Amino acid sequence: MKGICILGSTGSTGQNTLRVVRSLPSRFRVISLAAGRNIELLAEQVREFQPQVISVADTDCIEPLRARLSGHRVKILAGSPGHIEVAIHPEVDVVVSSAHGVTGVQATYEAIRAGKTIGLANKETLVVAGEVVTQAARERGVALLPIDSEHSALHQCLRAGRRDEVERLILTASGGPFLRTPLAELEHVTPQAALKHPIWRMGSRITIDSATMMNKGMEIIEAHWLFDLPARQIEVLIHPESVVHSMIEFKDGTVMAQLSVADMRLPIQYVLTYPDRVELRGDGLRLDLVAAGNLHFENPDPKQYPCLDLARSALGEGGGMPCALNAADEVAVEAFLGGRLRFQRIPRVIEQVMTKTSRARFGSLEDVLECDRDARRRAQEQVARYSI
Repeated sequence: MKGICILGSTGSTGQNTLRVVRSLPSRFRVISLAAGRNIELLAEQVREFQPQVISVADTDCIEPLRARLSGHRVKILAGSPGHIEVAIHPEVDVVVSSAHGVTGVQATYEAIRAGKTIGLANKETLVVAGEVVTQAARERGVALLPIDSEHSALHQCLRAGRRDEVERLILTASGGPFLRTPLAELEHVTPQAALKHPIWRMGSRITIDSATMMNKGMEIIEAHWLFDLPARQIEVLIHPESVVHSMIEFKDGTVMAQLSVADMRLPIQYVLTYPDRVELRGDGLRLDLVAAGNLHFENPDPKQYPCLDLARSALGEGGGMPCALNAADEVAVEAFLGGRLRFQRIPRVIEQVMTKTSRARFGSLEDVLECDRDARRRAQEQVARYSI
């Protein structure tokens, strides 16, 4: 039985991970959980799964949570130190890393150093600290198993061939809610419209990132670190049906594709049971190829999705660029959702921050955190200049 830690247990990926655990009770035991400020949901999770230790966003959450857990013996921690402690618990075998922000990066990094297998759903970990994290994983012999549906698809397709046989990786993208929206109309789109993703139900930031296609740009960076391939061998195709989650073209012209329904339980279960595949348990998880109908693919328009080029540029220049890209995007998306920034100005904020970022390589995780702080400060300054 594998011991599971979930960083970000109250988020979408965390909740879906617990659904998988619930469906396979003989295989997994929840050892620890970390969350933000959703203490109502966290309390429900504790009552059901009985973890030994949990962590919340800050100390202000501890007493209200403890009051909701009267009669339950569970250790309650807080903040980054708490998240790290739940991740490195000695009974944990697999850490599902889905907590957003640098807190998730720090806890994941320490879990790697502690030798835990990582189920990676936190984009920031590889986008902002790819070199530092992958070096630590190599040194400790730790497996980084992707939970994002696209990278999970690539991981599965790679089981059909060697890495040196790969010609290119092909990430698929839905195109988001504005795929057919004229450029002139994008200046006036609202957060409410941007949050209506046509396929997936996700958190607010990643949904907006899907609309700008920054999520796909970050996935190029992630794929580079996960599969050790240069950006020129990583491409993006728009696939509105979201049935093919990604593809690999091998040197002999063979293309391997992974197809499934759009449900995060599938890549989560793949990671938790890896290298085995086990029976699906849940409604609506089987793909009906006849019902799927025709599948379409097209190249993304760089004018419609400038964030793709920004991400490629950040990866190519290296150093602090990917970290600054992520931090500026998070600040800009938050400002857009708060009604303080127009949709089309999100990439402008990011570009301005990148022009003032060092290309020096990181020597430690502290270098990453300092770059993140500086980029967020500069992004806030840019948002203030662009504010509606």
